[in-house]
Amino acid sequence: MKRAFLDANVLFSAAYKTNASLTKLWHLSNVEFVTSAYAAEEAIRNSILAKPDRLSALQDLLMRTMVISEPAQFPDLPKTIDLKTKDRPILAAAIAAHCHYLITGDKTDFGSYYGQTVRGVLILPPGEFIRLSTQQ
Repeated sequence: MKRAFLDANVLFSAAYKTNASLTKLWHLSNVEFVTSAYAAEEAIRNSILAKPDRLSALQDLLMRTMVISEPAQFPDLPKTIDLKTKDRPILAAAIAAHCHYLITGDKTDFGSYYGQTVRGVLILPPGEFIRLSTQQ
């Protein structure tokens, strides 16, 4: 079974648009979805600000996603990884949770790492992960 960590923007986007292709994620077989309390809180906060009526959709997605607490100690990231302070806990949590993938739509901060594996975690945009998962 694959473990895939979902960034806050993936959770928010899937809940924001009821017919979004992102909801296909939760229909993939043989994938366990994980996120952190940090990412879940960010998605909830953004949902409340942007479209409060979609909060129940987000909560439904979170019920189908394993929400982990923040690791007591974040794993060291390679010096070649230059992320903003707000994004470091996302990658660190994916590593600490032993995920195979980090799924993020944050092209600005993670885009240069798409297709790269960091401490065992392959960073991919959602569409690429869906494409890979449906081919296997």
